Amino acid sequence: MILMNVYCNKILKPVDGSCCQPRPPLTLIQKLAACFFTLSIIGYLIFYIIHRNAHRKNKPCADLESGEEKKNIINTSVSPLEILLQSLCKLGLIMAYFYMCDRANLFMKENKFYTHSTFFIPIIYILVLGVFYNENTKETKVLNREQTDEWKGWMQLVILIYHISGASTFLPVYMHIRVLVAAYLFQTGYGHFSYFWIKGDFGIHRVCQVLFRLNFLVVVLCIVMDRPYQFYYFVPLVTVWFMIIYVTLALWPQIIQKKANGSCFWHFGLLLKLALLLLCICFLAYSQGAFEKIFSLWPLSKCFELKGNVYEWWFRWRLDRYVVFHGMLFAFIYLALQKRQILSEGKGEPLFSNKISNVLLFISVVSFLTYSIWASSCKNKAECNELHPSVSVVQILAFILIRNIPGYARSVYSSFFAWFGKISLELFICQYHIWLAADTRGILVLIPGNPMLNIIVSTFIFVCVAHEISQITNDLAQIIIPKDNASLLKRLACIAAFFCGLLILSAI
Repeated sequence: MILMNVYCNKILKPVDGSCCQPRPPLTLIQKLAACFFTLSIIGYLIFYIIHRNAHRKNKPCADLESGEEKKNIINTSVSPLEILLQSLCKLGLIMAYFYMCDRANLFMKENKFYTHSTFFIPIIYILVLGVFYNENTKETKVLNREQTDEWKGWMQLVILIYHISGASTFLPVYMHIRVLVAAYLFQTGYGHFSYFWIKGDFGIHRVCQVLFRLNFLVVVLCIVMDRPYQFYYFVPLVTVWFMIIYVTLALWPQIIQKKANGSCFWHFGLLLKLALLLLCICFLAYSQGAFEKIFSLWPLSKCFELKGNVYEWWFRWRLDRYVVFHGMLFAFIYLALQKRQILSEGKGEPLFSNKISNVLLFISVVSFLTYSIWASSCKNKAECNELHPSVSVVQILAFILIRNIPGYARSVYSSFFAWFGKISLELFICQYHIWLAADTRGILVLIPGNPMLNIIVSTFIFVCVAHEISQITNDLAQIIIPKDNASLLKRLACIAAFFCGLLILSAI
């Protein structure tokens, strides 16, 4: 068996074992990344030792004559350099853990075997926990911040259970998970449109902040784990859609709520912009050749190719092509109704009059159940995926209405789900390497022979790492993306030079 493994495992690269399977050789970029993080850790330790010695010298000393302590003035503010070094130090240690889990063959992996109990029992557990930890919301508006965090949180937990249980083989579950991914994109359209429409902030600082927060972890993982950008498909998806939303609204004429309040003409102009966007989406969705020509251009091809072509990217983009547009349109209609005070968003009040609220609730529940029945009766993935872009919005809108029409439902939220919602992006990305393994095809085994204990330990570490990376990303965003435009442009030039260097090194 060992002799067979020596020969076969180099070629087959099995998920459930690493006996005699060679570790992937380190690329030049990975070696440079290792050197950079090592120097960052050493730099932070030196900085910490110097700072600690300086702090000891400034300790209060007793005044023998008065019997009181003299306190020297100590500057307790943390310098940006210290935050930068500390963040890079922590990130370096975390990336070492990533590499050991999914590239170094130190830990075993196991295959996924789907059963209904492995998917539905954990779903019931988290549902009970989510209902138990509930609090009153600070505001009772439709899709307020606590509610959207809660929505992201429970969706992310369901997606994680879906991935680790291998539930993609069960078609009804697969179709409902597709709706959850669409709901994330719906929130992307709703959230960014609302921000630009209300605040009218089309500055470069806002764009850079969003792009940095979305892409920082993925870019680092592409370097450390030697994976293409398109491998983490969801981040390219939300990044591209954010840029589409930004370009649509920032192009002349810039139409914002403050300007549109004076005349209905501006509302018509915005609807015309959205109609043109829909036309472009339809054209790209049904013209695969045009889509592939755009994203096969260098250097876009370096980001969106997977296994030498952009078909996977076209498939992923096309699968949820309308839902971001639906999110933007919903935001426009909702904010217009809110401005005209048609909605009742007070604490405990139904969103509309009792009669209209009851009718809408009934329609929403029927729509919700109808979609579930259709998803359960679907014959195959190809047929379901073809109809999904057009019908997923029904399930999303039904959920929003059920969640928001009753005043008592809108006035509370689950703090348990909201906590996970704040780190949902990090959870989605980190699962690839430190919870699942073998590029999501297997499950990481830290403790062999005890599956339950293994899941508890690996999940605890996974959640802690995701939370820590979220903090690191926020800290680095404040330092790397300054508010001053002159400084920001210099940083952007440095970032552009960095990516040019990566392109050259990858070619070498």
